[in-house]
Amino acid sequence: MVKAFFIFLIFFAFNNILAQRIYYASIEGDIDLGIAPYVKRVISEAEKNSANAVIFRINTFGGRVDAATQIKDAILNSKVKTIAFIDKRAISAGALIALSCQKIVMVPGASFGASTVVDATGQKLSEKYQSYMRSEMRATAEKNGRRTDIAQGMVDERIIVTDLQDDSTKLITLTSEEALKYKMADAIVNSFEELKKVFSYQNAEVIFTKTNWAEDFVRFLSNPIVSSILIMLGLIGLYTEIKTPGWGLPGTVGLICLALFFGSGYILELASVIEIIIFVLGVILLLIEIFVIPGFGIFGIAGIILIIAGLFLGLISDFPIMDWNLVSMAIIQLGLSLLGTVVIAMFLIKFLPKTNVLNKLILQEKVKAKSGYTAEEKFSSLIGKQGIAITDLRPSGTALIEGNRIDVITEGEFIERNTEIIVKFTEGSKIVVAKK
Repeated sequence: MVKAFFIFLIFFAFNNILAQRIYYASIEGDIDLGIAPYVKRVISEAEKNSANAVIFRINTFGGRVDAATQIKDAILNSKVKTIAFIDKRAISAGALIALSCQKIVMVPGASFGASTVVDATGQKLSEKYQSYMRSEMRATAEKNGRRTDIAQGMVDERIIVTDLQDDSTKLITLTSEEALKYKMADAIVNSFEELKKVFSYQNAEVIFTKTNWAEDFVRFLSNPIVSSILIMLGLIGLYTEIKTPGWGLPGTVGLICLALFFGSGYILELASVIEIIIFVLGVILLLIEIFVIPGFGIFGIAGIILIIAGLFLGLISDFPIMDWNLVSMAIIQLGLSLLGTVVIAMFLIKFLPKTNVLNKLILQEKVKAKSGYTAEEKFSSLIGKQGIAITDLRPSGTALIEGNRIDVITEGEFIERNTEIIVKFTEGSKIVVAKK
């Protein structure tokens, strides 16, 4: 009976060893918001499949603090054991991510620390940012039983750790040996195989993970250049639809681009439902101004303000403190996007009437005189003539010139009916007018 019991225990222990499962994920390169969904997915899958641990291989000089904070929160909330495998370096935001793991292992010659907050030029930001980062590092180290003084010294050179340094002018960056000595790391290993031996995972099933196509696509869309192009195409598509009758390809492309912009921002926690509502409300107000209320007034101004506000808020994250570095980058990005939109819109104003889309609004062929309209191949004699708009010009419509009803078009401006106009120039059958 005793023998059978021991056989059962041995079988149970052996079965547990065979059933071990660990996940392996890499965090390398610049830390950006595109990495956070990947880390969250890996942790979620590991929890769902009752994994024994998630090992994060870290090799980074840092990146966005808001992205590192999202990753840190996901790791701290993990129900599965987390291990940071620092392969070469975990600097700046990478140090915060490493500290969030329950265990830290480093390869020989690796470095860990230097987490002060800097701007895009490498200049140290104000005390407000350093205070926030100190508290993040302190709380994270405290959660996992690490030394909080060393963690804070990685952010602020004014913090002196007496048993580690006596120089208050340098940030703390630990080597592998120093990290092990001061209990900021748990082991030094030469390879992943050695790491498995340290935690008795030699026989564990290793699931190597990579970012999937959706995560790569979202990360691609979050690139400043790509997101700027999406904004431009979205606004130009809507502008083209407003200027042409019905609904066509430009508007569809515009809506898709805006959906991609706000959708990727929503996934990366840049944009929320509020930003999307602000933008949609702005578009609605602008459409009301254009199609319902003649002229340009408070609805149009409010609409433009809300559209710009929605796009701007969709470029910055909901961060606990205002990161002026990210704000300035968002302002520059949005400014360039709007400038590009205006330039392309001016190009369309000049050339779009020549395309098949806008030709539907322009009289191309002669009609009989008894119809009350006059259309000739040459209208050069009308240049400088004055008349009156008998319909709203949006930008095309009908005007009464020298007693004749003539199809005309403006250079893009809106002209209300009964407004006096003057013929500026003609181009084939196209008569371009402006307010007198």
